Amino acid sequence: MRDAIEDASTNEKQFDKALDFIADTRRLAADFLGTEIEEISLTGPTSSGLNAVANGLDWKAGDEVVCYLDDYPADVYPWLNLERRGVKPVLLQTARLGEITSEIVENALTKRTRLVALASAHNISGYRIDVEAIGTLCAERDVLFSLDAIQTLGAFPIPLNHVDFLSAGAQKWMLGPSGAGILFVKSDRRSLLRPMITGGWNVESPNFIAQREIRYAEGGRKFEPGGYNNVPIAGMQAAIALLAEVGLPKISERILLLVATLKDELAPVDFEFLSPNEESSRSTFLTFRSRRVAAEKLANALAENDIIVSLRVDRADRSWLRVSPHFYNTFAEMERVAELLNRTQ
Repeated sequence: MRDAIEDASTNEKQFDKALDFIADTRRLAADFLGTEIEEISLTGPTSSGLNAVANGLDWKAGDEVVCYLDDYPADVYPWLNLERRGVKPVLLQTARLGEITSEIVENALTKRTRLVALASAHNISGYRIDVEAIGTLCAERDVLFSLDAIQTLGAFPIPLNHVDFLSAGAQKWMLGPSGAGILFVKSDRRSLLRPMITGGWNVESPNFIAQREIRYAEGGRKFEPGGYNNVPIAGMQAAIALLAEVGLPKISERILLLVATLKDELAPVDFEFLSPNEESSRSTFLTFRSRRVAAEKLANALAENDIIVSLRVDRADRSWLRVSPHFYNTFAEMERVAELLNRTQ
């Protein structure tokens, strides 16, 4: 990112070089997701990709979209906002926060269901959905499937066989900066989406001369109107290259072991765990709270010892600690977190 800023500050604009950089990033992202280059658009935050889907589809009054009110707001409001167009949101109900199974989704589907929009993992509980099972279910019913993948992309492989749209900002598990992100649109679904924004880059304009007829660009460029955010994209490119070098299988295994180590070290009598027990449903972090001490006090105690965790609040106004190790963290660090928490009880 520093190099990109320096280049923009001291060198003349080199259009061909900039396009090569964008092409390289698109290719790298496609390889990382295991998909085709033309299925990748370079966007901004997760919400930009989700809104490209929500506002790009040709909805009809009476269509239904299945979503989950307790997902992160960015993956809720684009779908609720469709009510103004006569679309009915069908809100999933779960026994435990974020624990969305294929059976729950199946029970919500009707002949009116047009799209299922879910997060790959819940942002508080960390419950990781079965993308393959839910995607297969949607495909069998001819229902579109949109995935908010920011909580798992960069930590776990994501099966895209039956995912039609995927959106993810770079600033979480991809280890990139805020302001860059990825939108995946399956090739045979691209024609279903009309771009929210049209510009000089996503509409065919030979020599940048506007044409009387609007013809959208091919591939991922269809959803890139122009003016790339080059500095954050440079950071995302470098981050993806690092993750690809390590390899997602190694990263997934490491994260799960780190989370399991932390949980094993915490005194079970003192803590209540929100994260799932099953490894297949476990995600990139451990969410818990003390039965004796306020979560805010524990978070402050950790911060005083240079340990940064996230304080999360659920709909019932309960506060939780979310500890989110990545592959570069160590088992000794997890033991130190547990030691401080157990001592603060």
